[in-house]
Amino acid sequence: MKAAAFDYKRPDTLEAVLAELAEVGDEGLIIAGGQTLVPLMAMRLVRPSLLIDINHVSELSGIKIDGDMLVIKACTRQVLSEQSNDISEAMPLLAKGLRHVGHTQTRNRGTVGGSLANADPSAEIPIVAQNLDAILVSESAKGERNIDASDFFFSAMDTALEDDECLKEVRFPIWRDQKVGTGFQEVSIRASDYAIVAAAAQLGTDSKGICSRAAVTVGGCAPVAKKIKAVSDVLVGSDLSDAALKEAAHSVIGKLDPESDVHATAAYRKRVAGQIVERSLFEARAEVFG
Repeated sequence: MKAAAFDYKRPDTLEAVLAELAEVGDEGLIIAGGQTLVPLMAMRLVRPSLLIDINHVSELSGIKIDGDMLVIKACTRQVLSEQSNDISEAMPLLAKGLRHVGHTQTRNRGTVGGSLANADPSAEIPIVAQNLDAILVSESAKGERNIDASDFFFSAMDTALEDDECLKEVRFPIWRDQKVGTGFQEVSIRASDYAIVAAAAQLGTDSKGICSRAAVTVGGCAPVAKKIKAVSDVLVGSDLSDAALKEAAHSVIGKLDPESDVHATAAYRKRVAGQIVERSLFEARAEVFG
C-alpha cells in the first residue's frame, strides 16, 4: 500500500516550521527520521495533508552541556547521541538505553525528539526521560513551553504537544552525587524488537557509600512508562545491600497493573518486571562500588 496524497515542505528555520504548523493545524505533521511515521503513512493509518520536513533546520540538531543539564536538540540522530562523549560521561543511563533502540540502520535515521514525540510506552528514550525527570521544550508561534516528562506523556502515542507545536529540545538533569551508577535491562522477543518489559535504574551515593538518590522506571507495563517511587523509599539512606536491592525490586511488582496482549500475559510482564528491575539495580550498584 502507498501513502495517501500529501503536500511536502522543507523549511530551513524553526520560525518557518512554526509558521507552517500555525497555518495547517491538525492536518499537518512533522517528519524527521520517519522511522515510525513513514510505515504508518504507507498503511494509511495516518494521512497528513502536509508533511513538514525539519531535517534542514540546523537549530534543531546538537548536543551540549548547559550547567547541570544535558541538552539534546530534537532532531539529533540517535546514532550521534549513542556516540556522544558528553552523553556517555554526563548521562550514561541514556547511553545504555540508546543501545537498545531498534538497530543500527534505524538509529542512523531516527531522532531523539522523534522517539519522545512518538511516545511508545516501551521505547527506551522516553523511559530514561521519565526516570531522570527530563524537561521537554516545545515551541509554537505563540511562544515556548517547558514540559516535565511526568506531564508530557498522556498515553500510548499521545503527548502534551499541541498541533501547532514543535518539540525543540530535551533537557536531562545531571546528577552530581559523589558516585552515580546506572542500569538498563529489557526483555524482547528478538534483539532490536520493541521491549515487552524494560527497566531503567539510577543510583547516587554520598562519600560514605550511603544511597542519596534512587530512580527506577518500568516501561511496557502501562500506556505510559511508570516511575516507581517505592524504590526510592526503600533505598535512600541504605547501604545498597543485596537485601535492600531485592526488597526494592519486589516493591515494584505491586505498583504495576499490566494488560495481556499477543506478546505476553499480564502475569508474565509483572514477574519479568521484578526480575529486570533487580538486575538493573545490581548493575547500577556495581558501577557505584566498582
